[in-house]
Amino acid sequence: MSETVDIQRPPLGVRLLHALRKEPDWSTMPAEALDAFRAAENRRRASGLARVITGFPDRRARIDWQQVTLPDRVLQVRVYRPSPERGHQVGLPLVLHVHGGGFVGTAVQSDWVNSHLACRLPAVVVSVEHRLVAPGISLAAAVDDGWDVLRQVVQQAAQWKIDPTRLAVFGESAGSVVAALAAIRARESDLTMRAQVLVNPCVDLTSTAFDYASMNEYATSPTLTVPQLELFRRLAAPDGTDPRAVSPLFADDLSGLAPALVVVPTLDPLADHGRTYAQRLREAGTPAQLTEHPGATHAFLSMPGVVPQARPARKEIAAFLRAHLAG
Repeated sequence: MSETVDIQRPPLGVRLLHALRKEPDWSTMPAEALDAFRAAENRRRASGLARVITGFPDRRARIDWQQVTLPDRVLQVRVYRPSPERGHQVGLPLVLHVHGGGFVGTAVQSDWVNSHLACRLPAVVVSVEHRLVAPGISLAAAVDDGWDVLRQVVQQAAQWKIDPTRLAVFGESAGSVVAALAAIRARESDLTMRAQVLVNPCVDLTSTAFDYASMNEYATSPTLTVPQLELFRRLAAPDGTDPRAVSPLFADDLSGLAPALVVVPTLDPLADHGRTYAQRLREAGTPAQLTEHPGATHAFLSMPGVVPQARPARKEIAAFLRAHLAG
């Protein structure tokens, strides 16, 4: 088999995992079954055994759960810091991270990348355990959770031991909506944002969400299928949703935003979302760097144990953030 064909096949580990797991019928899944699926899947992603797939955290990082108390709710966040032995404990940059999944997911699934970023930048990485979409809970709730946590941490910079002038957002998949819209809100709120990183981003949840060539080409990819995306879109953007509330691609103005790194795995139905958003950012005058990882599937950054492309992607993310968060 030619090298060209090989590179367009998902990594062997991903194919094996896909073969061992039966995909639910997303189109007929009732709310109770979705709740049960979410609970079971999040337990699996947070388990010690899952580290073989999701990656082992950097041992030099200190990881703990904390609470962020907002006026109307309390949110859990997972916080990553360099170990005290490294000597970097005060005035560090802040990276607000938002995990992927949409109707499923937990910050724990991103321990590998976030712990390494915390140590290698160094920085404080705060990953938001936001509300997941469900019947009656649109993605706008997660967007508010991400933004409200960001503002609260910045307002309490001394308590969090961060430098409020060195901020970045980092989102994966559905979490990229939260990150991208936080970057837009930061501009509108005069909050200085240094960088935004969007990995396999989902940026169009309107009626045109499936009108991209990659949606057709990779509709049955092993880590994300079009039926999954259809369920996600129904929950995330119910009828009557303002497109601008959950679709960064349709923001009124994409100029003057923090420089962006858009990371695209090529074997992903959402690949053209990322490519299109990077182009729109550039057209608006916002610096946007697009990197593509041939042979990588959706959510690859959360699966370093089976997708080798996760490591070079982590390296480029760290380099991008280090350059833009320099003192």
